[in-house]
Amino acid sequence: MSAELAGGVALMPVFLQAKDANDKLNIGIIGSGGKGASDTDHCAGENIVALCDVDENAAAGPRAKYPKAKFYADFRKMLETEKTLDAVVISTPDHTHAPAAMLAMKLGRHVYCQKPMSHAVRETRLMRDTARERKVVTQMGNQGSAEDGLRRAVEVVQSGLIGPVRQVHVWTNRPIWPQEIDRPVGEDPAPGTLDWDLWLGPAPLRPYKRSTYHPFKWRGWHDFGGGALGDMGCNLANLAFRALKLGSPTEIEPEVSGTSPETYPKTSRLRYTFPEREGLPAVALTWYDGGWKPNPDLTSDVGDLLGLVPGNGCLLIGDKGKVFTAEEFNAQFYLKVGDEKSYRPGKDHEGLTKIARTQPRNTIRGDTDYRHHAEWIAAIKGGPAPYSNFDIAAPLSEFALLGGVAIRVGQKIIWEGTKMRVTNAPQAARYVQGEYRKGWEL
Repeated sequence: MSAELAGGVALMPVFLQAKDANDKLNIGIIGSGGKGASDTDHCAGENIVALCDVDENAAAGPRAKYPKAKFYADFRKMLETEKTLDAVVISTPDHTHAPAAMLAMKLGRHVYCQKPMSHAVRETRLMRDTARERKVVTQMGNQGSAEDGLRRAVEVVQSGLIGPVRQVHVWTNRPIWPQEIDRPVGEDPAPGTLDWDLWLGPAPLRPYKRSTYHPFKWRGWHDFGGGALGDMGCNLANLAFRALKLGSPTEIEPEVSGTSPETYPKTSRLRYTFPEREGLPAVALTWYDGGWKPNPDLTSDVGDLLGLVPGNGCLLIGDKGKVFTAEEFNAQFYLKVGDEKSYRPGKDHEGLTKIARTQPRNTIRGDTDYRHHAEWIAAIKGGPAPYSNFDIAAPLSEFALLGGVAIRVGQKIIWEGTKMRVTNAPQAARYVQGEYRKGWEL
């Protein structure tokens, strides 16, 4: 990491005393407005000692709620100043996930980072490797990972009840923000409460335009987000990745409604090929967004079950049956085995009675999002490793980011995961590696 990005921070890890279950952590929040507000609340049982946001208006609510927390606009300054921090929560737009997380981990801080864990493929691997080297506790914010239903569905698929799985279909109703548009002309004055240069962070300079990027519409822009796949892929494909141990794909073929040099398409379909691995057969996974869904012949029984094919779903098709989830967190699954005519809730299916419990359970009380944060906090205090730690989250994030690479290249890409390169499209390298404004390099 460059000296400029470190902002004068001496990159020596802070060796803090180990915490036991009764000690409170000192937590800093990077991106305290928007989703960061609820992320802060889910950690409120600890000491919220610092809040950071480039937008003072967005941070107004959390600042009033946690008046003892010191406020910063620049996370680099926060990490330099707050020497007692044990951990940070990162809830910024995607393009600043890796700069914040890498600096925090190099300083020995534990990290909870929203999904996807980064903005470029290389960043996911750097973050995973740094977490290992610094021995920090990590969790990606795909909170459905806390659900018993998802963990039980993993056990069902891995038990062989539905046979070898060769097809997966995952779809979402996103985007719900503008995409397939070009950059607007002109410039508006940035609000006095917003540090636009800090908001851009590692991204190339561009003029501020009102109601275009900040606070919500950044997901659709290549420089800042990952489109619908970046938003929902780490939630909806979570079950498939875990149950099938998918790892790296070898090919991704995109089909899109239109193109723009600035934003993702309104609608896309991506066909991933995953090779044989650990004795499991090759898998064809298809992603759909913007209203596209699997062919009706694949989902007619889903329509029979629910009255319609929902806007979000994940369908695993095995040689002996199917598993289907109807919402973004994979929390409740439906099962159909053999010649059964219709799906039944997995928890009611007699086929599960002999399937062993192999996945750990999150036994913390509260809603899904709280339990996911609390699992991370408990792990810092000596509990089991979080279920979506960076070792698990990195390949899942990479899946989402590689889809974006294929869309931007505009053709099928051949991916060599061990060497982290696209072999048939050299122009893809810039998207795989990431690009950084001077002073923000990793």
